[in-house]
Amino acid sequence: MAQGKCVHYLCQDETRVGLKTLTGKVITAAGIKPTVEVKWQRDNFWIYGAIEPMSGKHFQHEYPKLNGEYFQQFLDWLSQQLGDDYAILQIDQAPAHTSSAIRWPENIIPLLQPPHSPELNPIERLWELLKKPLKNELFSSLQNLRVGVARRRHRIQQLFNELTFEQVMFVSSYNFILEALFYAASY
Repeated sequence: MAQGKCVHYLCQDETRVGLKTLTGKVITAAGIKPTVEVKWQRDNFWIYGAIEPMSGKHFQHEYPKLNGEYFQQFLDWLSQQLGDDYAILQIDQAPAHTSSAIRWPENIIPLLQPPHSPELNPIERLWELLKKPLKNELFSSLQNLRVGVARRRHRIQQLFNELTFEQVMFVSSYNFILEALFYAASY
């Protein structure tokens, strides 16, 4: 790597967002059984994302499917966002991530986490945080989910715009990651 270049530690994964209602608790008066309308329609899209636990920086891009082709597009886009910097990118071992067809950009180094261990990837907690406001909301179409009927702007993008660096750091700064990064930086 070139002298003076910044190296970022990023955690990457995808989440599906769609019309199927995410259900959650509802507060009602004592003795009143809560009822919430639920939609079972399965139309969806995927948000590919990467976060940096140390700074709270986050990158996200929407794609229609989860597959190697769109993962490649995300990697190429992320590489452009990094500019001259480098990134070590923690990923799971999903087939879309480990395909031999993936061409890793020069400035992104993959770091595979152990199989079947999503709890090791801090971005999973970010997805939970971002989906929480969508609980019990109904959307008649994917466009309405993106735009948000009452808000007249992108609902999903609004959630990312409201996200602060501090929130990302709070949900993603696992002690074992911070300790490893501080240890690596001391050498």
